[in-house]
Amino acid sequence: MTRTLNAWQITVLSVATVLMIAVGGFGGWGTYTNVAAQFHRGATAAGVVAAGEGLALVLALTMLCLTMLGQASPKVVRLGLWLAPVGACATGVTIARTTGEAIVYGLTPMAMSGAAEGLGLIARRVTIYRTGVDAEQMRRNADAVQQIAYQQAVAQHHPDEETRNKALRDSWTLAEKVGQGDAQLGAELVDVQRIRIRDGADTALGGMYGRQTLTAKASPDRSAQAVLRRRFAEMDPADAVRIARDAQPDMTPAELASLLVGYGVVIDSVQVALVLGERPPEYEVHRPDAADALQVAALEAVTLEAAVVEAASTLGPDAKAREIAEYLERHRRLVVAEPYIRTALSREAKRQQGGAPAKPMEGGYN
Repeated sequence: MTRTLNAWQITVLSVATVLMIAVGGFGGWGTYTNVAAQFHRGATAAGVVAAGEGLALVLALTMLCLTMLGQASPKVVRLGLWLAPVGACATGVTIARTTGEAIVYGLTPMAMSGAAEGLGLIARRVTIYRTGVDAEQMRRNADAVQQIAYQQAVAQHHPDEETRNKALRDSWTLAEKVGQGDAQLGAELVDVQRIRIRDGADTALGGMYGRQTLTAKASPDRSAQAVLRRRFAEMDPADAVRIARDAQPDMTPAELASLLVGYGVVIDSVQVALVLGERPPEYEVHRPDAADALQVAALEAVTLEAAVVEAASTLGPDAKAREIAEYLERHRRLVVAEPYIRTALSREAKRQQGGAPAKPMEGGYN
């Protein structure tokens, strides 16, 4: 979802931004003046402003840049936006000599700190409005879900009963935080309730005006998710795995298993790996239109030693053990160590020198 700001929105936001910058500038100038009046040194006053209101401004700009990049702000940035204004106010109160000065000096830094936080908040809301992505909300939901998963694991498998009970209570407390402030989730829930209200109103009005009430079972869910779940439920799980792999060839077996579980196919990563490890059947292909074309047939099963001898005869007497190993891995999908290749060739050479009839080679290309 991508939306653009209209001219009226741009005008209002621009005016608000200019006013915030002006208020923040006056606040910083006021703090500078107050500190300079107490210490009579401009450098000291500038340092106090930079350490207090300036720090809040830097943190707000950091949050602004991260928000525009669609990323969540680190905890230190969010914590600093709360502590920097407090530190600036505490500095003003400390240098005051009277109660009146303490009140004035303590309130003055709030102008620049509030302006900095306001600019960061507006930038975040504009980004959410245009892209529909709230990185901060996604971070909070992810943290809450991760903590719930951890607490549930502790509640089920921790050896201490008291720890299990505490983890169970903590998981229920964390469940309250999932989805809070999520505008997209709220809109989807409103859509669900709107459909239910519409169906209820239709049923009520039908009864009032004498329409026969349908007692048949409700129509099935026509959403894409529900339709796919029904399709996968009627399908062989192995076929579902292959379909998922064709759609997402870069996913690992664990990711494919997680994807399929979302569609109602209960399968784990080991089962996915086993299915994907199965080689499809091979068939002999005849080309009547080209008599001299290479005929391709499935490879017959051979022993490991026979495969080594076959590869050596194919590559010639000068082939090295490393070349034979590479040939077997490329053509036979066999991983053979070089010492074994040398032993097998030596055994074959002794068999031929001894005059024993060599066994017919099994398999191989014709």
